[in-house]
Amino acid sequence: PVTAGSIVVPYGHVIGNEKWRGSEVAQRLQGKVRLIFEDGLGLVDFHLSNRTCILLISEADLVAGDEFKRRLVRFRNASSLRGIVIVEKTQISDQYYSGVQKLVVLELGMVLLPVANQGEASQLIIQLVSFCYIKTWDVREQSRDRGANPFLRRQRAPPAEPAVLRAVQRIPAVGKTKALLLLQHFGSIHRLCNASVSELEQVVGQTVAQQIYTF
Repeated sequence: PVTAGSIVVPYGHVIGNEKWRGSEVAQRLQGKVRLIFEDGLGLVDFHLSNRTCILLISEADLVAGDEFKRRLVRFRNASSLRGIVIVEKTQISDQYYSGVQKLVVLELGMVLLPVANQGEASQLIIQLVSFCYIKTWDVREQSRDRGANPFLRRQRAPPAEPAVLRAVQRIPAVGKTKALLLLQHFGSIHRLCNASVSELEQVVGQTVAQQIYTF
């Protein structure tokens, strides 16, 4: 596995492991993001940014045995990247899911996102790419504002700014109304990403707050 910063991912691009070329997930990504395939990505399946990557566990991986578990452990122990695990949870692989959940979430402390198929996996990757891009932009804007004048408070971006609003609406269970409420309350993608469940509950209620926090 590589370390954070050693892979340079241009904005709006995804760097995919060569082994996924021709797969359903790759085909569905084409035209939605700029997908580049490279050899030598090691344990990583897709790089979304310089620091965030995807480890995709297919239905076949789950049924085949424990090799995917060893791969996740090796990644966690050797890489400084922020790894997100996407797993195909189907009728066939459902019996293995609780074990994956225990390993990924409780033992390795990583994010686990279940999908029904590779089509859903591609949609999720597209959403995450947009989220990584806007979060990075927001953090840079904050740093630039502070550097320009540390005595001035940063002005909040208009909550209805189209690109930001669209990104928030891509969060599961969040429509336009909830997206507007969230942006009006938190003021930026950065603050929304770092909000606690209790802070989110004040805006959208317990059920949706938990879904946002998990995402």
